[in-house]
Amino acid sequence: MTACDDKLLLLQAHVDGELDAANAVALEAHLRSCTACADELARIEAVRGILASAEPGYRAPEGLRSRIDALIDAEAQAAPGPSARRPVERTPEFHPSAGVMAINRNWGGGLATGLALSAALLFALPQLIRSNTEDQLIDSHIRSLSLSSHLTDIATSNRHVVKPWFNGKIDFAPPVPELAAKGFPLVGGRLDYVDGHEAAAIVYRRRLHTINVFVLPAGKLSLPVSMSSKHEGYSVVRWTKNGLAFWAISDIDLADLELFQRTFVSEPSL
Repeated sequence: MTACDDKLLLLQAHVDGELDAANAVALEAHLRSCTACADELARIEAVRGILASAEPGYRAPEGLRSRIDALIDAEAQAAPGPSARRPVERTPEFHPSAGVMAINRNWGGGLATGLALSAALLFALPQLIRSNTEDQLIDSHIRSLSLSSHLTDIATSNRHVVKPWFNGKIDFAPPVPELAAKGFPLVGGRLDYVDGHEAAAIVYRRRLHTINVFVLPAGKLSLPVSMSSKHEGYSVVRWTKNGLAFWAISDIDLADLELFQRTFVSEPSL
């Protein structure tokens, strides 16, 4: 017996202490009636305990820190301009038992930049996945289904009507590709709100199911690949393109929504 697909992320978040009060209460109620999810929670906690107490299988060489320092110093000295002569400040901490190194310093070149960006991505991705924005958009998706007047502000299958309808209402131009031939007919569009800002919502169908595509400026965020997840029974696919962030949300199967995302991206919108 396997755990419920839509509860796996919640179980992980529960073990990490990241659920809010409402979701924690709902999950605990579910665990009282679902043996499979209760067993999965016990397994996650057991694995976490083993990882916390296990000795690493590989220890970093003692000379690793000095070699990395030498590479960074060489790049800093080779860099042109005053920044190359700036004193290097650092507070290194080396943990051979964990096989990792933590260095706090003024980074001076391509190698250092690459390491810094990798570390930033490592810590940023979990926050992107567990963003509160996702909760808001799922709530908006649910409201659009429960309130018939809220599903669309402009109800038409003509993309040449939907796309210009957004002109003057938002300060960006969302793409509105025609996907009916691929099994995802256009229903219309509406204005929505995310984090207090206006967003475009483009509505498609997959058989009897509704797909909401929320579009808003991506800012500095850029995802090289799409990110997919299940959240409280809803499929969510997120991606960025041409400075815009896209969130597709539906109750269809996640593989079907991923097909929609690939189709949406590949089709022209003009």
